[in-house]
Amino acid sequence: MLVFEFVSNGTLADHLHGKRKKQGTLVPWHTRLNIAIEAASALAYLHNSGIIHRDIKSSKILLDDNLCVKVADFGLSRMLPLVVSTSKEAATFASHASTAPQGTNGYIDPDYFQFHRVCDKSDTYSFGVVLAEIISSLPAVDDTWNPYEVPLLSHLAMNKIQNEALHELVDPCLGFQPDNEIGESITAVAELAFQCLQCPKELRPSMKQVLETLQGIKKGIWGFHQIT
Repeated sequence: MLVFEFVSNGTLADHLHGKRKKQGTLVPWHTRLNIAIEAASALAYLHNSGIIHRDIKSSKILLDDNLCVKVADFGLSRMLPLVVSTSKEAATFASHASTAPQGTNGYIDPDYFQFHRVCDKSDTYSFGVVLAEIISSLPAVDDTWNPYEVPLLSHLAMNKIQNEALHELVDPCLGFQPDNEIGESITAVAELAFQCLQCPKELRPSMKQVLETLQGIKKGIWGFHQIT
């Protein structure tokens, strides 16, 4: 028997496009940004320990009474192998692990899917999809969209951001205006999401860089020079 803490506020997915959204529960922008920061912090901690989550998505981000984040479900997690150096230096984690692709449609890193190599940047891609959800309140996959388009939020988000049509992606309830504080913050998070969703994986930031950028966005002093 497994016993878990009861998480009273359900999942991030519930609030963005699930049952709580349908009940009229609205999550303001500053709360969404805090949730993104806490989830990024958890992933950065995992990566520092050599662990890849492999299935990060909004339904795995649990929220307690105070809407504080708990990242859940490590059933698909993978520990990166240790690489022992012939010198006296401490062992380090390998850059990737070869394994058959697993995860959830709409969140799986295309590089991982193609080459069967999972790495920390695979989680970065999935987190980029979560950031797009936080901005848009749309699910990662939606079959009700235009049947002539691939129903993936990642593709939709990349398209809108590239074509300077971010206002068409942002959830209207957030009060997005490009020239106000919330608008600038949302725009910065959208640019970060774009970085996370890039292919090949070498173009993406690490989760540590993502966390630092989100913290900067919250303080209003962000910069993208730290993203590779």
